[in-house]
Formats: sequence, C-alpha cells, structure tokens
Amino acid sequence: MLTRDTRDPATRPRLLLTLLALALLWPGTRFSELDLSVLVASASQSEMGRFVSAFWPPAHGEEFIALLLQATLQTLAIATAGMALALLLAVPASLLASRALSLSAASRAGHPSYWGQLLRWPVRGLLIFLRSVPEIVWALLFVRAVGLGPTAGVLAIAITYSGMLGKVYAEIFESVDQRPAHALLQAGSGRLAAFFYGILPNVAAELLSYTVYRWECAIRASVVMGFVGAGGLGQQMDLSLRMFAGGEVASLLLTFLVLVLLADQLSRLLRWRLA
Repeated sequence: MLTRDTRDPATRPRLLLTLLALALLWPGTRFSELDLSVLVASASQSEMGRFVSAFWPPAHGEEFIALLLQATLQTLAIATAGMALALLLAVPASLLASRALSLSAASRAGHPSYWGQLLRWPVRGLLIFLRSVPEIVWALLFVRAVGLGPTAGVLAIAITYSGMLGKVYAEIFESVDQRPAHALLQAGSGRLAAFFYGILPNVAAELLSYTVYRWECAIRASVVMGFVGAGGLGQQMDLSLRMFAGGEVASLLLTFLVLVLLADQLSRLLRWRLA
C-alpha cells in the first residue's frame, strides 16, 4: 500500500539557510558591538525623553517659516539638479554597459563579442567607482573645491547617483524579454531604434518608479550633505541642532516627512499613468 509523503522537501534547505544566517549574524552583532540593553536603561530613557520633549511645539513663527520654505526649495533644487546631471551620464553609460543591444547577443550564435566586452567592462568599472564613494565624501571634496553652498551638493549627487542609476538601468534593460529588440537588430534596425521600440516600452514603468525613488533618496542625501555645508534643509537643521532649537528641528523633520510622502504619491501617479 502506497503512502503519501507529506513532508515539505524544502524544509531541510530552509533550515540550513536559517542556521547559516544565524551563524553569520552572531559574529556580525559582536563586531558591531550592538547592545540593545542601553535603550532600556533608565539614564538613556530619561535623556531621550528630555531630548524629544524639546521638539514640542514645532516652530511656526513667520520668520522661521519663510526660512524653512527657502531651505525646502533649495533642497528640492539640489536633488532635482543633481538627478538631472546624473541621468545625463547614467543613461548612455547604461546602454553601453548592458548586453541588451549587443549585436552578438542578437545573433543566432549568441557568442560574446570581444570588442563589445572591451567597451562594456571599462564602463561598468567607471559606474562601480562612481557609486563606491559615498555622496557625503564627494560633498566634502567639492566643498573644498567650490566652497560652501548647494553647488557642492548638486555635484556630489550627480556623481554618486550616476553610478547607481547606470548600474540598475543596465540590469533592468537585460531583465526584460530581449526577443523584440533582437528581432529589430536582426532586421537591420539601428540600436537606438531597437531600444526605443523593443526595450523601452517594457521597462518604462520600472525605470520611472526607480528614478522617482532615487530622486527621493537624493532629497534625503541632500539633507545629509547640508551638515557639511552643502546648503538646504540639512544645513538649517545643523544650525538648529547647534542652537538646541528643538522646535525648529521638529518643523524640519515634519518637512522631510511631507517631501517623502509627496515623492511617494508622485511615483504612484506616474506608475498609474504608465500602467
């Protein structure tokens, strides 16, 4: 008499992966010196309570609101200008780094082209270098080069995010069905035409969603870079923290929240229009 084996065949692999994750997590926790007990210590709780209580009520004076509005517009300008410059480098670099428009990949043999590899690897290496250096480091360098102000933040975002966008764009181009683009290439179409008609319609929504997400990240990054003199909300928050103005810090944090919510709604709207 045959009996059905009700055991899940994936149980053992999942158990092994869980044990492996725990084995890797433990030394990582030790090396990072993570100690959550300090959060429940009475001294830490009283200090955090005193710090947070200074945030209420948020500052809402007319003079500060005008200053907050100006800093918000400057932060949006830094993030938008930095993303625009990043796209100027990321889009062509992603097309060069991706094999989606490779003539050898479109051929029936599918053997990689030596010259194509010779071009793609330096471009990929450049993208790795650009995104490997944090934007805060670029901001520190550009503050020394061009002085305090939003220009340093724009250039720092442009350099770092061009590497990030170029890498992800290239991977997105390669992740979709390549047959329409390859058919166009085999029929004698140019690479740009194959891209616009064979690849872009299938990845437009994903590209747009990721770009808006990176723009949201650029807003947060511009805030962080403000602490090193790159302007915007970050520089204003640095001044407010130095003056122990908790109400101003609360207003700035609420402004960050509103900006992120608006960016999320913009992403939803654009994806809905492209759906």
